[in-house]
Amino acid sequence: MVAPQHEQNARNRILGAARNLFAANGFHQTAMAELAAAAQVSVGQIYRLFKGKEDIIEAIVQADAQERERTIQHLQDRLDAGDISVEQTFELLMLDVMDNPHEALSFDILAEGFRNGRVADMIADMCNGLRKSLSDFACLANPGLSGEALKSAEEMILACLFGLGHRSLSRPSINDERTARCAAFMIVAALRAMK
Repeated sequence: MVAPQHEQNARNRILGAARNLFAANGFHQTAMAELAAAAQVSVGQIYRLFKGKEDIIEAIVQADAQERERTIQHLQDRLDAGDISVEQTFELLMLDVMDNPHEALSFDILAEGFRNGRVADMIADMCNGLRKSLSDFACLANPGLSGEALKSAEEMILACLFGLGHRSLSRPSINDERTARCAAFMIVAALRAMK
């Protein structure tokens, strides 16, 4: 029991250090020795737990996807219980994506997806997982959505999530809360106007 826990702790330290180093220096510019030092493990231990950087990126993407799924499920539960409206659901979802301390890492992972088919597939899988929930939320705003209109709504919302999750470089002039509130209002208004 101690060995699996020790391995999980090392794995978590590696992933945490990788997030910080990849965000600060880039995926390709981070040496494994540098990662090992930051995670307080040996290079050998990194290679025992991961085949290479690509596996580390995959673990980060999977962890982020799982976290996003938990967030969406929590929002769905609150929506189903009547604690929040569909507008508030979108607002909270937008706020969640804007709260990204590793925004630079997200850009690096997206860029790697254009060079590396395996990373591209991981990103696509994560997005496909999101589409079902986004579709459900869209249909709550407009129960008449179906077919191509619903697929278009999913893409619009997904694009908003990507854009708002990477807005810091644009030096926004309004705060996250106001942005999320306005974006949610506009998304719901657009969904309700669709036929």
